[in-house]
Amino acid sequence: MLCRLTPCLVLLLLLTSCGDLPEPFLGNPGPTGRILAQPPAPRLAVPPPTTALLPDAGDSVMADTLASALQTQKVPAIAGPAQRGDWKLVTSARLQGLSVIPEFTVVDPAGTVRGRAEGAAVPAAAWSTASAATLQDSVTEAAPRIAVMLTNIEMAIERANPNSLYNRPARVMVADVKGAPGDGDRALTDQMRLRLAALGPVVQTTLTNADFEVDGRVHVVPIANRKQRVEIQWIVKSAAGDERGRVIQLNEIPAGSLSRSWGDVAVEVATEAAGGVNDVLKRQTGHAGKPQSPVDNAAAVRGQPGKPLLEGPRSGAGQPAR
Repeated sequence: MLCRLTPCLVLLLLLTSCGDLPEPFLGNPGPTGRILAQPPAPRLAVPPPTTALLPDAGDSVMADTLASALQTQKVPAIAGPAQRGDWKLVTSARLQGLSVIPEFTVVDPAGTVRGRAEGAAVPAAAWSTASAATLQDSVTEAAPRIAVMLTNIEMAIERANPNSLYNRPARVMVADVKGAPGDGDRALTDQMRLRLAALGPVVQTTLTNADFEVDGRVHVVPIANRKQRVEIQWIVKSAAGDERGRVIQLNEIPAGSLSRSWGDVAVEVATEAAGGVNDVLKRQTGHAGKPQSPVDNAAAVRGQPGKPLLEGPRSGAGQPAR
């Protein structure tokens, strides 16, 4: 099935703040940067259209241009005929007065039509020339709504499958945290397992039958004024090891403050981070909200409700890093 069409979409919001010393992180463990990502899927074939009211030379140009536009939306689209197991995007068009209305139909490997989306009207005179600029403008406008349609199709399939992650809790292996000073590795590991389990996922300590893995990494570097910058990353992966999302926490502390015991700091950090990790898992399993309408949310990115692309608190202290 055409599952989760985005390979890892990386949108980071690095928001830096300082905890009230001498209890770094306590009550302010670092805002959560939420990366919303979904796994790759079988490829989407985009064959040259045969009923798009284009001259013969324009059919191949249309397929190439549309596949490229979908790739910018992180859809694994390939221009050319469908191979066995491929999903297919069929392009057609109809006359409406003095305009042409492009239509894009998604067909699954069994030949079943799964959805349709219309593009914006194009003057018939311009469409008939099949100029590169005209086709580029048309598919650039249509590509986001096609991507949203694909997400809606995927969510419908997941909901209908009783064995899908939409219909059961995700099994998540929380790996041992690495890189923290003092007892941080053990404290953060224990607290993340506890806090994440409280939010619903089935937390386990091995990858056996796991759907996802959470890999915690801590990096501490010295900075000016006898302080250290602590960066904690919680990386969500599929069981196969493909990255699906990431939560990042940053803070500055007096040098050596966490060289021994983390105590309540680990509780605060894990509580905050577990919420972000659970949000990534929700995106992966179709529990983050109802499907987006390709009409009402044509500019949205798959699985995200339109602008802004980033969720969570904003402080103005950072911008998304691509």
